[in-house]
Amino acid sequence: MTLTSKLIKRLENWILADNWLENQVAKHSLIGDSIFFDTEQFPWSKELEKNWQVIRSELEQVLPFVNELPNFQEISERQYKIANDDRWKTYFFYAFGYKSQKNCERCPQTAKLIEKIPGLKVAFFSILAPGKHIPEHRGKHKGLIRYHLGLMAPEPKAACRIRVADQIAYWEEGKSLIFDDTFLHEVWNDTEGYRAILFLDIARPLRFPWSLINWLVNRFITASSIVKQAKINHELWEKKFYPQ
Repeated sequence: MTLTSKLIKRLENWILADNWLENQVAKHSLIGDSIFFDTEQFPWSKELEKNWQVIRSELEQVLPFVNELPNFQEISERQYKIANDDRWKTYFFYAFGYKSQKNCERCPQTAKLIEKIPGLKVAFFSILAPGKHIPEHRGKHKGLIRYHLGLMAPEPKAACRIRVADQIAYWEEGKSLIFDDTFLHEVWNDTEGYRAILFLDIARPLRFPWSLINWLVNRFITASSIVKQAKINHELWEKKFYPQ
């Protein structure tokens, strides 16, 4: 490993794991340091809720191919810590500067809606198979906010749930769920149906100059080895799924 690559790796570790940085982001957050957030704090979420059936209809065009969709850990290799089976499927639109042109073309209305969202960093359909459990874990960068739009919420409601810190929440079709994923969280789908959501990561609104610092951090993540490898992995999947 060269000196440059060693330096980049150390910067990656600092950005994604430094407590001081997390504390400063929380201190300068324009939306507070809550576990969950209200849709009023993210006005664009109302447009997604208004059009949830449009988004779901495009999801339904993808679901017949669910077994061919990539497992999360096949795209983002660091997810092997929490996903090592074929029960967490993904259908990516965007990820830190990368755009899946083919996926966006297949779901044009969804792509059009999410393109309008300020601070969008990641967007994909997240599909959990029956019986899937995602063990406790946490996000690495407090400068992002996690957003879920319920598209398929199987019954019974109590059997399909997410715990964030010490709070339990449930997905509802057409409703938003917004939280800080740097709090420990865990997911269960103990039903016989698929749970599907539109999964987004959004830049956290921050006071200046921390808004600029967060922009720089997210730019660095875009250039990181983690994201570069995920892009390669997704492109390899696309070549198989969309033959020329």
